[in-house]
Amino acid sequence: MDPELEAFVPFLPETDWADPAAARKIYAGLAASRPAPDLAGLEIEDRTVPGEPAVPVRIYRPHRARGGAVVWLRGGGLIMGDLETEHPWAARIADSTDAVVISVDYRAAPEHRFPAALDDAYAVLAWTAEHAAELGIDPERIAVAGHSAGAGLAAAAALRARDEQGPPIRFQLLNEAGLDDRQETWSARHFTDTPWLDRGKIAQAWRHYLGPRPATPYAAPARAADLSGLPPAYIATSEFDPNRDDGIAYALRLLQAGVPVELHQYPGTFHGSQAILSAAVSQRQNADLTAALRRALAE
Repeated sequence: MDPELEAFVPFLPETDWADPAAARKIYAGLAASRPAPDLAGLEIEDRTVPGEPAVPVRIYRPHRARGGAVVWLRGGGLIMGDLETEHPWAARIADSTDAVVISVDYRAAPEHRFPAALDDAYAVLAWTAEHAAELGIDPERIAVAGHSAGAGLAAAAALRARDEQGPPIRFQLLNEAGLDDRQETWSARHFTDTPWLDRGKIAQAWRHYLGPRPATPYAAPARAADLSGLPPAYIATSEFDPNRDDGIAYALRLLQAGVPVELHQYPGTFHGSQAILSAAVSQRQNADLTAALRRALAE
């Protein structure tokens, strides 16, 4: 493991994802302890997007916005997080990319199981395209992006938009994505005690999200038989992450289906470690992510 990251591992709190309420409190505390982002160059607005039910969003408009937009979907195992916990991520992405970022407060499991989170994400994607003029964005330059569970939702939204001839998506960014409930890859089977995220927590998350329902490609995008016709992708994985091999396999399948892919595998990292902003590898991860969005959303 990268020594700058390893130094933080003893301080990571233990969480039991079988108890979502307790896990949410710990997750919120971690988010609150992160360095505050620089908001000087941003206009921030909380809105509600029509849906069934309506979906809260937080919109970050850079003063130097260039017409691109990112529909951003938070991590948190589909059970944790909200607009506040995601605020540092979303603000930094907006500030670094000069894109309007729409952070989505999708419904969480187990209170709201599949397809609630995807329905919320897709409603915001459609609303963003329909209200492009109001938002000051180009409807042809919209990306769906997310971290962890949110990256899985971004991949699912791209599949649904393709299948339903929905809003055009310029780009999909999948960071440490949760893509497959089957947990059959080497990393999913063997990483049983890795920092922050391990096989057992992922199994709990999928149980909360799916309940008794069988998984479909819109719940677990790796189950999709056909990946052709999807938007270009940036996929990033971390070495000591159970999701690692699913992300790499999805990237290869996209490439084989004719979809342009940029794939990054970061050595010495673990799931979520790029939140440790002082580490050089985290700085590289974050810079690569925002540079990919800037390139993809350029005029």
